[in-house]
Amino acid sequence: MTKVRKRTWTTPAGEARAAWVLDYRDQRGVRRSKQFTRKRDAEAAGTQIAYAVSQGIHTAASGAPTVAEAARLWIARAEADNLERGTIQAYRQLAELHIVPLIGSRKVSSLSRPQVEAFRDDLLATRSRAMAGKAVRGLSSILKEAQRRGLLAQNVAGDVRVTMASRDRATIVIPSNTEIKAILDEAGDNLRPMIMMAVLTGLRCSELRGLCWSAIDLKAGILTVSQRADKFNQIGAPKSRAGRRDIPIAPVLVKELKAWKLRCPIGELGLVFPNSQGGVQDYGHLLRRKFQPLLISARVCDQVGETAKGEPIMKARYGFHAFRHAAASAWIKSRIDLKRLQVWMGHEDIQLTLDTYGHLLVDAEGDARLIAAASSHLLG
Repeated sequence: MTKVRKRTWTTPAGEARAAWVLDYRDQRGVRRSKQFTRKRDAEAAGTQIAYAVSQGIHTAASGAPTVAEAARLWIARAEADNLERGTIQAYRQLAELHIVPLIGSRKVSSLSRPQVEAFRDDLLATRSRAMAGKAVRGLSSILKEAQRRGLLAQNVAGDVRVTMASRDRATIVIPSNTEIKAILDEAGDNLRPMIMMAVLTGLRCSELRGLCWSAIDLKAGILTVSQRADKFNQIGAPKSRAGRRDIPIAPVLVKELKAWKLRCPIGELGLVFPNSQGGVQDYGHLLRRKFQPLLISARVCDQVGETAKGEPIMKARYGFHAFRHAAASAWIKSRIDLKRLQVWMGHEDIQLTLDTYGHLLVDAEGDARLIAAASSHLLG
């Protein structure tokens, strides 16, 4: 129940003043008050608050943090949950660079859907569409954490989205069989096993860097993905439950791994693809010192400029992730079922599998047979 009362007082200068005070109790029974200059404003606010209290979605501004303060609570929760350092770093950068500068001073309780939509529009005007999407999702996560702590009744950013048109989505680029053969032929004995593993199993680079020999059954021809190495070279669990999976490995890869195991550097972690001291390979070092020079040496590259002396500057044509796409493409051509593809790729949602590789699930011959059979059934 809400009640509006008039409040009068005299200033130190002897001037008479008046205001209208709205008194009410929130959904937890806590007494609240809010002051207005005009009676009709107090009455209008009372009507809105009464409805919000009845629905359990009212949050008093006096007890609510700002978005900036809520962001710090969000990051603190990530640290308490022992999320990966890279994930916490990404949260902090998202908050400090893209959320707080635009909307950080606002109280979370005062945020409305139109204000979040305006925040989204500001992001799209000043950031890439992909970054705008991350920032909107970040704000929603911040408000969700505030809601979990009882500091907010509803998450007004929960349904706000930055849609990605099909033309804005990055198209996956898959190395040709000829290019893959050239890369493997050029790779030396120390790099070829890792490249072959990536091409034939579709493992992410972080999963390859964290793979240990105990996770591979060379006799049965199966590897188990149960850990990964993050950007700081720390070994940890996969980011999602779907990341834990078993993948069969081809006999040719088993043969390569058996030979590699005899000359692989030995370390305390028992890694399959360690650095020269047996520790975790640094991702940046792997790309700059090994992978990119390998592609350039194999002539799987493009000219991007010239030096002052007129010598060509070459750039590797693909990133390491392209090998993952190559594996998925080969499985699809071998008529793998969609669920198995999702599992082997470690996708948590089958929609991600469809969005990424759906365009490859084309079977012209099979379509022709279906159409012919249908026409025969209908027309005789």
